[in-house]
Amino acid sequence: MSTASAPVPVPASAAARPVPTAVSRALLVAFALAAAVDLGALLTGAELGHQIAKPLLMPLLAAYAVTLGAPKPLTAALLFGWGGDVLLLSDADWAFLAGMGSFAVGHVCYLVLFGRRRTSPALGALYATALAGTVVLLWPDLPADLRIPVAGYSLLLASMAYRASALGPLAGLGGALFLLSDTLIATGVAGWPQLPVAGFWVMLTYIAAQYLLAAGALRAIYGERRTTV
Repeated sequence: MSTASAPVPVPASAAARPVPTAVSRALLVAFALAAAVDLGALLTGAELGHQIAKPLLMPLLAAYAVTLGAPKPLTAALLFGWGGDVLLLSDADWAFLAGMGSFAVGHVCYLVLFGRRRTSPALGALYATALAGTVVLLWPDLPADLRIPVAGYSLLLASMAYRASALGPLAGLGGALFLLSDTLIATGVAGWPQLPVAGFWVMLTYIAAQYLLAAGALRAIYGERRTTV
């Protein structure tokens, strides 16, 4: 896998990796606390705790990434994820579609961030097979009005998950976990049997996915910069 020909976009004004400050550490701790509260609330059935903690997650992670020199596509991806998080707190059909749309824009931002870096064709074939198999299996059980939107979103999500590997194993794992998280949601929409405390597993994989994508992107950016400065 080559990474030299198409570098990740980086802020032109930054010449070296930003050193974590008290502010960046505090934001990371706040993100971890919000994640713990959200996951704990889901485990215990404390819906109010989930309603309060979930909307805090992505703004805190985005602010943390910004303090470490995050490029604009990464910040935008996290904030569109926040939009999806807030919309999916509602059970309304329109909110589900709008939330899916917000996440879709976030995936486009991630794809912009990944640029034209090379990724493994074998991994691409694996993701394509998983995508096709999942859509075929889910299709008959999805509500008729959601079949096309879910299939289109799934294609974009799988593309993002595959391309994330271009930034290294951290981001690649983040992309895979994002795909897993949204697949769990899709099986719920299709009415398939769910894991106990299904919302906990959805949020656990989602929180880990977004953090690993951010951490992997920042590592790739500053790893390259150290080799060129």
